[in-house]
Amino acid sequence: MMPLSRRSFLRTAGAAALATPFAVQADTPALAPLIGFSKPFQKASPERTAEIVTEIGWDGIELPVRAKGQIDPERVEDELPKLVEALKKKGKIVGMLTTDIVGPETPHTEKILRTAKALGITRYRCGFTKYNLDQPIKEQLDALKPHLRDLAAMNKDLGLRGGWQNHSGATYIGCAVWDIFELVRDLDPNAFGICYDIGHSTIEGGLSWPLEARLMLPWYVCVYVKDFSWVPGKKGGVDPKWCPLGEGAVRKDFFAWLKKSGYRGPISQHVEYLEGEGIEEIAAMKKDCVTLRSWL
Repeated sequence: MMPLSRRSFLRTAGAAALATPFAVQADTPALAPLIGFSKPFQKASPERTAEIVTEIGWDGIELPVRAKGQIDPERVEDELPKLVEALKKKGKIVGMLTTDIVGPETPHTEKILRTAKALGITRYRCGFTKYNLDQPIKEQLDALKPHLRDLAAMNKDLGLRGGWQNHSGATYIGCAVWDIFELVRDLDPNAFGICYDIGHSTIEGGLSWPLEARLMLPWYVCVYVKDFSWVPGKKGGVDPKWCPLGEGAVRKDFFAWLKKSGYRGPISQHVEYLEGEGIEEIAAMKKDCVTLRSWL
């Protein structure tokens, strides 16, 4: 960012104060593509996965290639091509992978990434790391930075983009979006960034999530969509509970802003309130897909 003079800063700040929380550009082309996280039906075969995706109405999937995922990392070279081919026959894609990768040293990292690149999959989500709440927070962030820096260098060499998902809760690194900004601020956005989750961001951000959404825009690798409601907590207060899209606290004006923001990467629909591939589950995912497309 170029430094601003005091006069320029005041002029810019004054204009921003008169604007809506999400200032937008002129109308721009439609977003692309709308994919879905296949976690709820990750036990399905490649052919069945392609059928489900087609019925729901997604353009493709975000695929779990991780321990206990749809594809085990050890078998990625054999299994990923089969799934890509099954989806291709239905005109669908693997838009990105979900992995356990938190650095180049994570087992099977290079094998996963090279296989993905060879199949035309250029984006992936990293795994999770938790804080030790008995240790200083900043030191733990500083310890993670070299791993992500090396991972970003690997991504750049391979022509890939990795992203760290913001989460919610008191232990995950990245539950506060500012954690991720601190981790990626010095990294090339074309190599590493954030899988921005508007559901988790709304849980943690309360009323401030528009600031976080704007802050991280240059680093968006993917946008994750899910909804939640606040319900009475088991220990008092309230707790978040995942629910159908449009029935909770996530605001659709985020998507109006996103459409005009210049972001043109994938949007991944997450359905955390159910699992399985039965008639009712697929119908619910299809309904969420229709809702999301109407917002976009």
